[in-house]
Amino acid sequence: MAIADITVMGAGVFGLSVAYACALRGAAVQVIDPAGVAAGASGGLVGALAPHVPENWNDKKAFQFDSLIMAEEFWAGVAARTGADTGYARTGRLQPLADDRAVSLARDRAVSAGDLWQGLATWQVEPVSDSPWMPPSPSGYVVRDSLSALIHPRSATRALADAVVALGGRIARDGDATGKVVWATGWAGMQEIGGNGVKGQAALLRYDAAGSPQLFADALHIIPHLDGTVAIGSTSERDFTDPTGTDSALDDVIARAIAAFPVLQGAAIIENWAGVRPRAASRAPVLGQHPARKGDYIANGGFKIGFGMAPKAGAVMADLLLEGIDAIPDGFRATPPIFRA
Repeated sequence: MAIADITVMGAGVFGLSVAYACALRGAAVQVIDPAGVAAGASGGLVGALAPHVPENWNDKKAFQFDSLIMAEEFWAGVAARTGADTGYARTGRLQPLADDRAVSLARDRAVSAGDLWQGLATWQVEPVSDSPWMPPSPSGYVVRDSLSALIHPRSATRALADAVVALGGRIARDGDATGKVVWATGWAGMQEIGGNGVKGQAALLRYDAAGSPQLFADALHIIPHLDGTVAIGSTSERDFTDPTGTDSALDDVIARAIAAFPVLQGAAIIENWAGVRPRAASRAPVLGQHPARKGDYIANGGFKIGFGMAPKAGAVMADLLLEGIDAIPDGFRATPPIFRA
């Protein structure tokens, strides 16, 4: 493929989702990343595809909801085209509730979820059970939602790259950008437009709870992957000197996870990971016209919600790039333009 209709700079989940959506519509695509596929934050361990709470609805929450609903078909399509395991499963999520006030608030949210989630998913309060995969809860109650899903980030990103190739696309470490150019270059790209990077540290444990809901407790995600491992994460570090190094902050994450969910006590740690997630000043993804590269486009900033946002982000970017249809929420646009001379 000598000339591409679309060139995506960056082989993380956002860039590859744009390339995949365009390739599905027949465009000639190439993805260029000097570091290779899943080299950055998309090569992590956690993979929590979890929704925002169903209240104070806005464009960001609605976009994420649509994307989470799209995810099952999206990742099934990737798997069908490649034979690769993405680790995707919509198994829901459990959250312990601290006290009576938290229980009351959660019940209010169950009512709003009934309206906002359109009958496609549920948010409900239930008493703790004697299941071994049930977090201790001071109130005796947990929230169980059926919208949350999980994915193996590294495996899914690599499978997505394979799907782009299966559709005739090119994945390379270098090359000339041709056609319309989309910048999906992670935290380095966010720094160019006034965003930043937030370091996260995570761990992978050997514990088989495949098919169980993910847990959210003490601000931590505990993810039972389908391969018989459990991922725990993560830190959120604004200040750091080593983007990929792990340290005592990860030890604290592991200790807090075990305190919140003692069943993990004694599980062997099989991998530690650290990486930097791209964060926009608005905390929302940045999609559409690139504010600093005139004539180019951007798809970046999926801080903590990148995998959950990726299916719809790819689709709306393909709409814009291939059909001139702009369905990007105003809050996702990078403004004002800061074009270089």
